[in-house]
Amino acid sequence: MSFETIRYAVEDHVATITLNRPHRLNAFTLEMGDEIIAAFDAADADDEVRAVIVTGEPPAFCAGADLSTGADTFNRVADETQSGTFDDNDPKWRDRGGRVNLRIWQSAKPVIGAINGAAVGIGATMILPMDIRLASMEAKFAYPFAKRGIVWDGCASWFLPRVVGISTAMDWGLTGRTFTAAEAFENGLVARVLPAEDLLPEARERARLIVEKCSPVSVSLMRQMAWRMLTENSPMQAHRVETKGILHAGMGPDAKEGVMSFLEKRDPDFPMRVSEDMPPWYPFWDGADDAY
Repeated sequence: MSFETIRYAVEDHVATITLNRPHRLNAFTLEMGDEIIAAFDAADADDEVRAVIVTGEPPAFCAGADLSTGADTFNRVADETQSGTFDDNDPKWRDRGGRVNLRIWQSAKPVIGAINGAAVGIGATMILPMDIRLASMEAKFAYPFAKRGIVWDGCASWFLPRVVGISTAMDWGLTGRTFTAAEAFENGLVARVLPAEDLLPEARERARLIVEKCSPVSVSLMRQMAWRMLTENSPMQAHRVETKGILHAGMGPDAKEGVMSFLEKRDPDFPMRVSEDMPPWYPFWDGADDAY
């Protein structure tokens, strides 16, 4: 696929999305947001893709919104306000970072973030709906919205407290301070910190374990189950969904292959595909909330 602000490549069943505006430290634009959404659409539609890695073209991951163009949106708001036509409920004004993060959250494939440098603003919120986050030692993070006179973007007010806890989220958000990869690791934002040269190899190794060892349908169901249970008030809904999952999966060919490959001491070859073999009870949530 051809993109202007990102690169998209598939190899060994892994799609790699690389933010690719290095001259601007991969700063986020509306076009980049649209292209990231399109890349996730492509990954979900391709059964050959079993995992997704998101990284940045060095030297940064994403230095936040491109402020050199960001004023255009607010200029248009000012123009419509002056003319009396501004409506803040109009879908055209929806936060583009939020649309991107909702799309990542809804991914049918597991997502690994390889944060190779500065991740600021939308660069730091974009990683939140990713399932496994790895960082290089050079990575730095910041949620500087209050310092810019605005508020969270990218659904961060929902994601960040769930990922790191409310106290840490408030510390990082209300001060807007920059913090290191070590602090991100200590607070659970990233799973591991590595030398820069080891970051992508480690991300690819995590992806390989998913691709070669795990059922695509199982992985897809499990990531959605875990994320969506964050909003449930009781473990009972998890029990209901998991009961259906175990019952239906246990009767399927992937379960048979999983057991036989274990007994025969070989890698599994799971026959089921996300595009056509999801169980009849899926999705198990109200799809009305899923429009991004």
